[in-house]
Amino acid sequence: MKLGDATGFAEPLKKRVTMAKEMSNYQYSILIPAYNEEERMGASLGAVLAFVSRHGWKAEILVIDDGSTDGTAELVSRFARQNPAVKLLKNPGNRGKGYSVRHGLQQARGDLVLFTDADFSTPIREADKLFSALEAGADVAIGSRWMESRLQMQRQPLYRQVVGRMFNLVLWAILRLNYKDTQCGFKAFRRSAAQVLSSLQLVERWGFDAELLFLARKLRLHVTEVPVEWAHDHRSKIRVFRDGFRMLADLLLIRWHQIWGKYKLRRAKLLVQLNQDREGALARAASHAANS
Repeated sequence: MKLGDATGFAEPLKKRVTMAKEMSNYQYSILIPAYNEEERMGASLGAVLAFVSRHGWKAEILVIDDGSTDGTAELVSRFARQNPAVKLLKNPGNRGKGYSVRHGLQQARGDLVLFTDADFSTPIREADKLFSALEAGADVAIGSRWMESRLQMQRQPLYRQVVGRMFNLVLWAILRLNYKDTQCGFKAFRRSAAQVLSSLQLVERWGFDAELLFLARKLRLHVTEVPVEWAHDHRSKIRVFRDGFRMLADLLLIRWHQIWGKYKLRRAKLLVQLNQDREGALARAASHAANS
């Protein structure tokens, strides 16, 4: 399916499910969207590689470079030459974080898929919490900075906290999303959910988190919000007021797409059901084999 083509369900759905099953040769995929992250990427990749090694996971680490103009791509390539688990994906220029996440979700081959910010404001060890939520039955698990604010190791400036609360009210008013925190850059998916949601995703920049959660609700996927550790990084690339207005525009665009039928939800629901049936069959087969 062509990247970003929300109508890419023309391929027979059963064939897509079979292909998905054959591709699944990793337990986990960890995605890191990156734009001019040369300064932080070395430490981040070192931390995630150490974390994966300690757990003994069969995992892939996909860094999605969004047209960086510094040495980010070269640094990741050096890591990849030394560590086969690391892979570099390149966007066609600077397209936005939403595009990067969609690119990564569509290329991921792990049964469970997580994306995290390159600065690791949420430590990678918190991935255990999200993966546990998925293993307990959730389709999507989202990290939350505000469910247990005591877990914040470095709080945001007050003005950012106020803007965040206002954004939540706008989210409810426009999209009827009632989560404590939709914007935390730490989210995990069953691969079947990741494939369906990324196939529908249209927003390429900051509003993509809300779009993914809006689509998950429309598809009646099970979304769990999980409290995670988090520390504010003063080097954050988000500019509250400039990007806040852009996010608002994205929220209105999501509603516009929904009203005019841009999201192919009926076909996506069928694919969700096929994926759930497949996963159920695989689980029953594994249980039968274990009891034999």
